[in-house]
Amino acid sequence: MYAIIATGGKQYKVSEGDVIKVEKLGVEAGSKYKFDQVLAVGGDTLAVGTPTVAGATVTASVIGDGKGKKVIVYKYKRKSGYHKKNGHRQQYTEVKIEKIAVKKPRAKKTAEEAETAAAE
Repeated sequence: MYAIIATGGKQYKVSEGDVIKVEKLGVEAGSKYKFDQVLAVGGDTLAVGTPTVAGATVTASVIGDGKGKKVIVYKYKRKSGYHKKNGHRQQYTEVKIEKIAVKKPRAKKTAEEAETAAAE
């Protein structure tokens, strides 16, 4: 079973047991975090949300925080002697996906079943 979740302006395809790096969540290491924005859940059948799947959640345990590789930002204008060099390291939170849960919607009663239940 897999799910597609949205967090931090990005989308991730995850399965149970996956370890992923997402935008910093601001949660302590060792705690649980629940992703509510589940866009799709696949397995035997595919459930696609509009925009999210109702009743679907992905539970993850937080491993820790960190910083990504340094990205160099270099600005330059020719003939004017303008050079500016800057670096950036994006912060992330590393999480391990524990469980993908989907609530099954209740089947609506047909008109015949509703009549028999009312008659009883």
